[in-house]
Amino acid sequence: MESSRKNRALHIDNEALSALTMLKDGLLAPATHLANKKKYDSIIKKNDNSGSTFPFPFILAPSGKSNEAVLTSAKSGEVLSLICEGHNIGTITVDDIYPIDKTERVRQIYGTDDPSHPGISDTYKRLGNYAISGDYTLTTTHIQEMLQMIQEAKQRINAQYTTALMLAVNPLHRAHERLIRQTLEKSDLVVIFLLKPYHNIGLDFEIRLEALQYFVDHFLPQNRVVIAPLENSYIFAGLNELTIDAIVAKNAGCNAFMVGQNHAGLGMYYDHNTNKSILDRLINIDIHVEIASIYVYCEECKTLVSTSTCPHGQHHHISYNSASILQLIELGLIPPAVLVRKEISALILSKLFPNRFRDLQSLYTNILPLSGLLENHSEEEFYKELIKLYQTTSLT
Repeated sequence: MESSRKNRALHIDNEALSALTMLKDGLLAPATHLANKKKYDSIIKKNDNSGSTFPFPFILAPSGKSNEAVLTSAKSGEVLSLICEGHNIGTITVDDIYPIDKTERVRQIYGTDDPSHPGISDTYKRLGNYAISGDYTLTTTHIQEMLQMIQEAKQRINAQYTTALMLAVNPLHRAHERLIRQTLEKSDLVVIFLLKPYHNIGLDFEIRLEALQYFVDHFLPQNRVVIAPLENSYIFAGLNELTIDAIVAKNAGCNAFMVGQNHAGLGMYYDHNTNKSILDRLINIDIHVEIASIYVYCEECKTLVSTSTCPHGQHHHISYNSASILQLIELGLIPPAVLVRKEISALILSKLFPNRFRDLQSLYTNILPLSGLLENHSEEEFYKELIKLYQTTSLT
């Protein structure tokens, strides 16, 4: 690798680095290289003869005046450094540089260029006017490490059938738990790709990871669930989200991919006078896609049920709306245990509101039953005990 002092540089952000890493390490195959102009046009015109599905050309088109100055003057064969947040993270050898239509590019990814659509405005801003193709090197290894972790987990239990889930668990609730258990019933191993966003909304990723790991460690069979953090970049968006989810799951070594009926990418679209599911676009991706039920809590059944099997109407159902549950948590309220397991609520609230109580030990002593021993108690323990009082029925 040439010294960064000799090379001119392209500056990219973490989202671009994430996408380049997944491409480099085979997680997005059949896309394996940055598209040159010929490949780009071929895919756009839908006459690419590779015989495999990838929903749009994979390109690198970084924004910014300095990047554009480099791209418009770079020569074929020139080695450019790749810089992310001030760090030299690799190089790219120029093969082809060509102009792109940014509006068309946004439509390729999202299926629309409506600026009110979530993510479109940010994606448009981070797109440059020129794309570059060529062989590149990267210093990052986290995708390789993730793939190795999944492979080792399969070997550990000799898993013959592995199913993937793509979850945000923001926050983890009872319907998530049921979905994971339902998936386990049909699989030797479940890989949960925990989505890590770049623009954090709701709970911090570390809190979501800790909560999910707690559930896996304490309430599921040992060695049968793997949590794989997955950076949720701009390519996992819009019309193509489900397709790329399935591609990633397949390339990570999974036999099946489980999605909920309310998955944003599982819509219907109109093509040549025929209603089709987005699943019809999964050409030559050898993975079985399963559609999971939608779960609610039924006040008549007194348990978690599937909407397809419960005989009672919607007016008896409590839905597992993540945004609404998150609103309770962010206000410092403990969600009902029918919505979120008390251990999970306690873990999250203790992280969100550290040192919340003026005198926790005194409060614990005054309102909760004690073993008789003088002990110090954590805020997490306090929430667990407090929710038990909410669940008493003799005085309610």
